[in-house]
Amino acid sequence: MKYEQIPQQLFVKNRKKFMAQMKPKSIAVFNSNDIYPIGADSTLPFEQDRDLFYLSGADQEETILLLFPDAHDKKHREVLFVRETNAHIAVWEGAKLTKEKATEVSGIETIYWLTDFDKIFFDLMTEAETVYFNTNEHYRQAVETQTREDRFIAQCKQDYPAHNWAKSSPILQEIRGIKEPEEIAIMQTACNITEKGFRRLLPFVKPGVWEYEIEAELLHEFIRNRSKGFAYTPIIASGNNANVLHYIENNRQCNDGDMLLMDVAAEYANYSSDLTRTIPVNGKFTKRQKEVYEAVLSVKNEATAMLVPGTMWAEFHKEVGKLMTSELLGLGLLDKADVQNEDKDWPAYKKYFMHGTSHHIGLNTHDYGALKTPMKANMVFTVEPGIYIPEEKMGIRLEDDVVIQENGAPFNLMANIPIEIEEIEELMNAKA
Repeated sequence: MKYEQIPQQLFVKNRKKFMAQMKPKSIAVFNSNDIYPIGADSTLPFEQDRDLFYLSGADQEETILLLFPDAHDKKHREVLFVRETNAHIAVWEGAKLTKEKATEVSGIETIYWLTDFDKIFFDLMTEAETVYFNTNEHYRQAVETQTREDRFIAQCKQDYPAHNWAKSSPILQEIRGIKEPEEIAIMQTACNITEKGFRRLLPFVKPGVWEYEIEAELLHEFIRNRSKGFAYTPIIASGNNANVLHYIENNRQCNDGDMLLMDVAAEYANYSSDLTRTIPVNGKFTKRQKEVYEAVLSVKNEATAMLVPGTMWAEFHKEVGKLMTSELLGLGLLDKADVQNEDKDWPAYKKYFMHGTSHHIGLNTHDYGALKTPMKANMVFTVEPGIYIPEEKMGIRLEDDVVIQENGAPFNLMANIPIEIEEIEELMNAKA
């Protein structure tokens, strides 16, 4: 890993929170992700299952975490299984977790090689009544690939049909949504790396530059600051490309007069940041571009102020819709008749602002977190309103990541990243 080792105390706390909500005589099992093949002998870069990482800090393949708070033998209340390493693996693949290192990373005292899992799991299942399975129940999930977790669940149900089954997801949705101080510090690091990338490209962007050249500048800055790279597939959309919400080709030349929407951010230690900024390619906003930009910024600022404990996510989005409607009326994009005759299931403002305003962020860019209960302190949300005008070949979105505070306004993890028109123009036109 490129990142600095995370103090094991974070993972110790996370496990305690999870186990406190488990049923009596129950076992919870968490599997690492697979390494996915591309073809021939090529694979995608490994990405750890975020739940396993959240609970253990173990960041390598072929790893299993087992939690059994009521185990008769205290050493089996927390167990981590890792792939046995040897000199051959070290030569070809590099160092893997030793048992001692696995304890240092996770705070778990009992470490076994993965080859021992079936024997130990069988023994512990004779004491257990319920097994917690870690199914993916995120509201945006659309996974078609069978995972290592899926295979384990199928085998477990076959081998232990008399046991009861439970879901880890409801517990994880609750506890992962509320960040520990250590997590917020890691996310701040990711945001700081993102800031460095954004500041690097401001004087770089000029008419004639290609979107992929901007992507390269960002990747350079991210990696040199100990990030693996982008937290998600980067969107670098000039001109009318900005009106395609998930535009990821990044293959167009930026022209004089274009606005450039960049939804790009760094990860750090598997935690995401999520930034969007929109800038004029030539370094100077036109009057119309300023009008639309200021409207988006106004909605963002007012929406951010609503993110306080007790806010309901669904109601929050309705209120943001009202703010956006007002701005669109002011811009002449909507008129009163549009609003009076709107479909309540698809309000008039959706013509120009068709996505949500906020989502949880953390170990996933669209992170786990409760959405049907009131917001709580130390939840971290994006705030990302936008206005998209295909007929003007312009789309503007602005996005920051904010931490809900117990009292007062949310804390903006991206407060130091330029967003005001004057500062952006000044930095884009600064002489080297």
